[in-house]
Amino acid sequence: MSIWHLLQRATALYPDAIGVIDGDLRLRYREVTARSAALARFLRARGVEPGGRVSILELNSHPFLEAYFACAGLGAILNPLNTRLSVREVVAILRDAGAAWLLANARFAPLVDEVLQALPLQVLWIGDREPSYEDAVAASRGRLSPAPVTDKSVAQLYYTSGTTGRPKGVMLTHGNVCTHALAAVAELQLSDADVWGHIAPMFHLADAWATFAVTWVGGRHVMMPSFEAEGALETIQRGRVTISNLIPTMLNLMVKHPRVGEYDLASLRTILSGGAPIAPDVVRRVMQVFGCDYVQTYGMTETSPYLTLSALKRELRALPAEQQLRFRARTGRPFLGVELRVVDEGGRLVADDDEQVGEIQVRGPTVTPGYWNLPDATREAFTDDGWLRTGDLAVVDAEGYVNIVDRRKDMIICGGENVYSIEVENVLYEHPAVLEAAVYGVPDEVWGERVCAAVVPREGELLTEADLLELCRRRLARFKVPRVVELCESLPRTGSGKIQKGALKARHKKQEG
Repeated sequence: MSIWHLLQRATALYPDAIGVIDGDLRLRYREVTARSAALARFLRARGVEPGGRVSILELNSHPFLEAYFACAGLGAILNPLNTRLSVREVVAILRDAGAAWLLANARFAPLVDEVLQALPLQVLWIGDREPSYEDAVAASRGRLSPAPVTDKSVAQLYYTSGTTGRPKGVMLTHGNVCTHALAAVAELQLSDADVWGHIAPMFHLADAWATFAVTWVGGRHVMMPSFEAEGALETIQRGRVTISNLIPTMLNLMVKHPRVGEYDLASLRTILSGGAPIAPDVVRRVMQVFGCDYVQTYGMTETSPYLTLSALKRELRALPAEQQLRFRARTGRPFLGVELRVVDEGGRLVADDDEQVGEIQVRGPTVTPGYWNLPDATREAFTDDGWLRTGDLAVVDAEGYVNIVDRRKDMIICGGENVYSIEVENVLYEHPAVLEAAVYGVPDEVWGERVCAAVVPREGELLTEADLLELCRRRLARFKVPRVVELCESLPRTGSGKIQKGALKARHKKQEG
């Protein structure tokens, strides 16, 4: 099955339904299909063949959605670019991908102009610059004969953030994307009544997967170009959004916004959170403020992305609310179609006692076939029997719900003891004056590593390092208590909104050096 088929189905069943709302623009599904076909015809006429790479540098918008489907219909590979990357980083990705065309929003013109000095590239501009995306679509209308693809044909190429080294291009196939979309429809009970809020960035799979799943069922897409807490609340209210997936840092900023109570959020039926762990206190607050169901998600770019959901099994819904919260805030049980195991360093399954820690490993039809032009990295990512090593450390409970305790690279070893940063962060989030918190390790001559924390106070709140250290001493073993708590105005983030602990470590080293 091809990704283009998902849009064809929606158009056949819901031709006059509003498929996309982007600002004041409303597009019916038949219009979305016509525009996507026109973009594909334009690129085909200019030499883009099946397997060719087309990159896109754009905020959340209807052209972004159209590009996903146009490239699928063309049999080309779409390469979404993180909008926060530097010129050097963009050049490196475009060169590695071998992109021939770049669809770029005109607001990124200064960056793109520098990129063009380093690479020969054709650019189609979204916005007020020539050659124009809108002119290309208008001039290329007509029926599209979709390129023949198989489940194994590569459809998308996402580059990892590169926090552990050189960015790697993750290949996702038509089979990966379509299988994930179908599983999401079933797991989340998506239907043509749903309105998805594209609030997290569409260049990241935390949001991009919904482009396909929501389209498949004829749901509606509401675009928010880029995240801002009050703007997100306004988007939900104005668009009557029923479901969305947000990064925990986004949710935290929204529920703690001083005007959150002024917005009508009654349309929401489910809020998903993914991309990073979330503190139980934030989950509690999300459910109170939004008044809807909450599902924690976990996944990777390499897995299309979802691997688990914290959606409650029927018997768990009979538990008291506070006991339900314990499961809702966990990483969750395996997503449909995913084989998941948690194993120790010897490859043995850990006990389901919620104590023994092991690495999450997965396999299944939504898992990437590998990394673009990196056969050695691909082999290293998988075990000999085909399980993808996630690098995430977790425990498993008797209900089969896993819970991540840390990224392997973020675990802190202090005096021979393992300190899981998430556990310490959860305690810091219990303080009512804390807006955001990040815990990380830095080298220590005596203890190997020492625990440090960076905390952003809520606006107008008084907060001291002593307050937070006292809270940690009451709740944590002594070796887990941060040696240093830095109060900050903000925390460094990746383009997808995740907190960059690597940047915090580098800043700490610079301050000490």
